[in-house]
Amino acid sequence: MPMEKTFDAAEAEARLYEAWEKAGCFTAGANASRAETFCIMIPPPNVTGSLHMGHAFNNTLQDILVRWHRMRGFDTLWQPGQDHAGIATQMVVERELAKAGKPSRREMGREKFLETVWEWKQQSGGTIINQLKRLGASCDWSRNAFTMSGAPGAPAGEEGNFHDAVIKVFVDMYNKGYIYRGKRLVNWDPHFETAISDLEVEQVEVDGHMWRLRYPLEGGATYEHPVEWDEDGNPTAFETRDYLVVATTRPETMLGDTGVAVHPEDPRYKHLIGKTVRLPLCGRSIPIVADDYADPEKGTGAVKITPAHDFNDWEVGQRTGLRAINVMTTRAAMWLKDNPDFAEGCDPDLVAKAIERLDGTDRYEAREAIINEATDDGWLDGIDSDRHMVPHGDRSKVAIEPYLTDQWFVDTAKIVGPALDAVRDGRTKILPEQHEKVYFHWLENIEPWCISRQLWWGHQIPVWYGPSKEELDAYPAVYSGLPQSFCAPSFEAARELASQYYGEDVQIGEFPSTGPARSYAFGWNGPKLSIDLQRDPDVLDTWFSSGLWPIGTLGWPEQTDELNKYFPTDVLITGFDIIFFWVARMMMMQLAVVDQIPFHTVYVHALVRDEKGKKMSKSLGNVLDPLELIDEFGADAVRFTLTSMAAMGRDLKLSTQRIAGYRNFGTKLWNAARFAEMNGVFEGYAPDGTIPQPAETVNTWIIGETARVRQTVDDALAAYRFNDAANALYAFVWGKVCDWYVEFSKPLLMDGTPAQQAETRATMAWVIDQCLILLHPIMPYITEELWGTLGQRDKMLVHADWPTYGPELIDAQADREMNWVIGLIEEVRSARAQMHVPVGLQIPMLFTELDAAGRAAWDRNEALIQRLARIESLEAAETLPKGCVTIAVEGGSFGLPLAGIIDVAEEQARLEKTLAKLEKELGGLQGRLKNPKFVESAPEDVVEETRELAAAKGEEADKLRAALARLAELA
Repeated sequence: MPMEKTFDAAEAEARLYEAWEKAGCFTAGANASRAETFCIMIPPPNVTGSLHMGHAFNNTLQDILVRWHRMRGFDTLWQPGQDHAGIATQMVVERELAKAGKPSRREMGREKFLETVWEWKQQSGGTIINQLKRLGASCDWSRNAFTMSGAPGAPAGEEGNFHDAVIKVFVDMYNKGYIYRGKRLVNWDPHFETAISDLEVEQVEVDGHMWRLRYPLEGGATYEHPVEWDEDGNPTAFETRDYLVVATTRPETMLGDTGVAVHPEDPRYKHLIGKTVRLPLCGRSIPIVADDYADPEKGTGAVKITPAHDFNDWEVGQRTGLRAINVMTTRAAMWLKDNPDFAEGCDPDLVAKAIERLDGTDRYEAREAIINEATDDGWLDGIDSDRHMVPHGDRSKVAIEPYLTDQWFVDTAKIVGPALDAVRDGRTKILPEQHEKVYFHWLENIEPWCISRQLWWGHQIPVWYGPSKEELDAYPAVYSGLPQSFCAPSFEAARELASQYYGEDVQIGEFPSTGPARSYAFGWNGPKLSIDLQRDPDVLDTWFSSGLWPIGTLGWPEQTDELNKYFPTDVLITGFDIIFFWVARMMMMQLAVVDQIPFHTVYVHALVRDEKGKKMSKSLGNVLDPLELIDEFGADAVRFTLTSMAAMGRDLKLSTQRIAGYRNFGTKLWNAARFAEMNGVFEGYAPDGTIPQPAETVNTWIIGETARVRQTVDDALAAYRFNDAANALYAFVWGKVCDWYVEFSKPLLMDGTPAQQAETRATMAWVIDQCLILLHPIMPYITEELWGTLGQRDKMLVHADWPTYGPELIDAQADREMNWVIGLIEEVRSARAQMHVPVGLQIPMLFTELDAAGRAAWDRNEALIQRLARIESLEAAETLPKGCVTIAVEGGSFGLPLAGIIDVAEEQARLEKTLAKLEKELGGLQGRLKNPKFVESAPEDVVEETRELAAAKGEEADKLRAALARLAELA
C-alpha cells in the first residue's frame, strides 16, 4: 500500500503513543543490552499544573537524552511524578468548594477537607500527565510518583512510601539537631494565613506614597537641623527641632516600632544617638540607634525600625538589641487588644485609645486612620509620591507581610558543607558553568530554611505536644513556659516517648489537630493523670518533600532494587530559577540523609521568550501555548524548534514561523521517503543491520556523510549541546539527503544498470533508516511512523539500535569529489541568483584551468552538474572574455559569460539603490548601539533586538557588495 501524501500528525501521535505504552517501551530497563544505567528524575510539576512552554522545553530535552540512551542499550529510567503543591492545591479545592456553594474548609473540618482534596486529585490531578504524553515524553508512567503517596487518608491507588520517607527524614534530622522550632521573620501570606517561600513571592511595582512622620524627642530635647546648604554642601542655615522625621511607606507598622536608626557618621543626627523619641499613638519610648542601614542620602536619613514587620529592620534590631513586637493578626489586621508585647512600656491611656480606634481593623484601613490622626494632631510632616516594589503572594495576589511567628526551621548551616564540596570538587557539575556562581552564592550565604506551612494539605509535622513537668508541678497555677514536644513518625511512637517522659502510669491519648500549634489537654481521672497530646497542625513546605525526590521516588528508606540500581541518578535538567530552591536543597538533603550526591550533572536551561525576546506573560498577551502549537504544527515540529534553539546559556526567542519551518522539515523528510518508496527502494525491504558497500561514488559519499553526522550528534548530546545536534541533523537530512542525494540518485535509479539501481536502492534505504534513527530522539512521531511504514521491522524504532559506525565509513576520494561537485553547483547558483539570471535559462560555462581531479569529477558528474546548475556546455578558454562572472573552486577557475544575458547597468543601479537604503538603516542601528545611554538605559530585550537587526542588515549589505563586485567584472 503506497504511502500517504502527507503525515497526519493529529491522527498518528495518539496512535503511536498508545502503541509505545501498550508495548511497554518506556518501562525501566526496556531495551537494555548493557550494564550501564541512565536515570533522569523529572522536575515534578505541580499536581494543579498544566503544560506551559517551560515544561515543554524542559521535558523535550529530558526526552531526547532518555530516548538516546535507551536506543544505545542503557538500562534507562525516566522517573515521572507530581508535587502535591500545598498552597496551590488547597487554593484550587477551596475555590471549587466556593463555586459549588459547598461548606468552606473550616466548616468541613480538616479530615473531611483532606478527603475532598484527595477526590479532586484523583479526578483532575493527572491533567499534566496526559499533556506530557502529547509532547511525546517517554517516562515510565507505571512508576508515576506523588509526593503525598502513602499519607494518612490516601485512597486506593495512592499507595507508596514517599510520605513515610518524608516523615522519617524529619524525625532523623530533628534528633540530630538539624531541625528546630523558633521565632523568626517569614514571608506571610495574609490570604492563606501561612508562611511562604521566597519563590512564592513576586515583586509588583505600585504607585504609592512615602509618608513623613514626626517622632518627638523625649524630655523636651531639641537640636539644630540644617535646612540650607552652600555649593560645597556645607549647611548654612538651621532650624530648631524637637522631633525626628522618619519616612515610611507603611505607617500601619509604626505601632510595632522599637527604635529609630541613623547612620553613625551622619552629622545631622550622630549627637542624638543613644537618646530616645516618643512614639505617637501609643507613647512608647524608643531609642535612637546607630546603624549603617540608615542611608543619609535616602529619605530623611532617619529610619523607623519595626523588627517584627520588616526583614531589614529585623537585622537592624538583631545588631542593636531592639525588641520585636508583632502588631498584626494572621489576616493582617491590627492586633492590639490582649497583646502584652504591644502594651509593654506604653502609656495606658494611649494604648486604650489605640485599641478602641484600630484593633481588628484591616492594615490598609489602619493606615488611613493613622494618617488622618497624624494630620489632625500635627505630626504628619508631609506626603511624597513614591513608586516602589511591593512583594505579593504569587497565588493569592495580596501583599505579603514580613511576619514574626513560630515556625519549624532546618539549621542549614549544619548540612550545607557537603553540598558545597560536591560541586567544588567536581562530583556534581553544573552547566553552563556560570550557574555555579548562583549555587555557591546562595549556599555560602544561606539562612535557616523555614519548612513549616500553616496549611492542611501536606505532610503534617510529626511532633506532638503535651505539658512539661514544670507545668504539671505548677498545676492548677497558670504556667507560661513552653510545652513538651515529642517528635516521632507516628502517634504510637510519640506515645511511647511520652510514657517514658511522664511515667508508665500516665494515661496518654490524642485529640485532633484543629487548634493552634502547641495545644494539648491534661487533668486527673481519679488518681491517674490523663494527658491528651495534640499533633502540630502545620504541614511541611513542599520544597522539603520535593528535596527528597531522587531517593523518595526510588523507594527509600527501603533498599529497593531501583534505589540500588539507579541512584545516584545521572543528570538533572531544570530551569535557572530553582537552582537554590530545589537543586541546592536536593543536594543538601540527599547528602545529609544518604551521604551521596543525587546526580553528577545539572543542566540548567534558559527561558523560552517570545520572538522579540520578551518574557511570556498573560498580561502582555504573548504567551504561546504548547498544546495549541502541537495541535497546529505537530509535536515533532515544536520539539525540533525548541531543541534547535537550545544553545547553552542563551534564552530562546520562539515564533510560530520558526515552528512552521520545522514542520516543513518533517514534510521534506516524508517526501524523500515517498520518493524512495515510489522508486522501489523499500520493496521487500527487511534490513539485517549490515551497512552497504557501494561502488558508485555518490553512494559511497552519502554513507560517509551519514557516519560524519552520527559522530557529530553523539558528541553534541554527550556535551548537552542540543542545538548543535539538531542543527547538524537539519543540515544533513534536508541539505545532504533530501536535496543533494535524492537529486544525485535520480540518474542511477532511472537510467543506471540493474547493479547500479540495486546498489542505490540499498544505499538509499539504509541512509533513510539512519535519518530516522538519528532524528528519533528529537522527532519521535514522524520517524516512528515512517519506520513502521517502510519495510519489515523486528522492533519499533523507539527500541532500534543506535549506530556506532564512525570515520571508517568516510571514503576520502568520494568525499572530495562529491563536495567538489556540490561546491561548483552552489557557486554557479549563487552567481546566477545575484545577477538575476532567469531561473530556467541554460547558459554556457568556460574554464581557464582545471586540474586532473577536477576534470575527473566533471567527467563523472557532467550530466548532473549541467542539469542542477542549468549549464548548457563547458568549454576551455585561455582567458575569460569581458562580461564574465568568475567562479573559483578547488583546482579550477570557471566563468559565466553574462554580458549579453543581463542588463549590467540596470542591475548595478538596482543593487546600488538597495544598498544605499540598507546602509542608511544600518548606520542608524549602529549609531544607537554606540550610544552608551541607549545601551545602559534601554530594556535588555530592545538592545539585543537592535544588535540582531544590525547584524542581519550587515550580512545583507555584504551580500549586495559581493554582487556589485561581480557586476563590476562584467562592466
